[in-house]
Amino acid sequence: MPETIPFNIVLVEPEIPPNTGSIARLCGATGTILHLIKPLGFKTDDRYLKRAGLDYWKFVTIKYWDNISDFLEVSNHNKLIFLSKKADRSYTICHFNPGDFLVFGKETKGLPEEILTEFSDRCYTIPMLHSDKIRSLNLAMAAGIVLYEAIRQQTGL
Repeated sequence: MPETIPFNIVLVEPEIPPNTGSIARLCGATGTILHLIKPLGFKTDDRYLKRAGLDYWKFVTIKYWDNISDFLEVSNHNKLIFLSKKADRSYTICHFNPGDFLVFGKETKGLPEEILTEFSDRCYTIPMLHSDKIRSLNLAMAAGIVLYEAIRQQTGL
């Protein structure tokens, strides 16, 4: 993959260790920076988390944030892209730029409503053909779908 400015994946209060481990592995494979916003639903030395990432942890840059407010306070809001099943616009219409932050909410509740309201112009969804039957996509799968679209846009791969 050609060298580019890395993308960022932000997980707001992730709850399920294997999801975060899989996303960490994805980040290691793509040079993406992983941001974890507390509280986390697990310890980062959790054996399930490590097992999902296997031996890739040394290739992952992880930044920890005490809460969403601290993260937003120092973030360039023009670089934030929020992903939610509650959004109306497909991620496929989003133009991704190097260094963007792809922000995902916790597995059980998604992103906080106040975030979706404040940043409504920066919210996107992954359309599902059978959303009447399936509640949502797995967090790690959703992160992979959107990240690889962002990479495709920048590299043509």
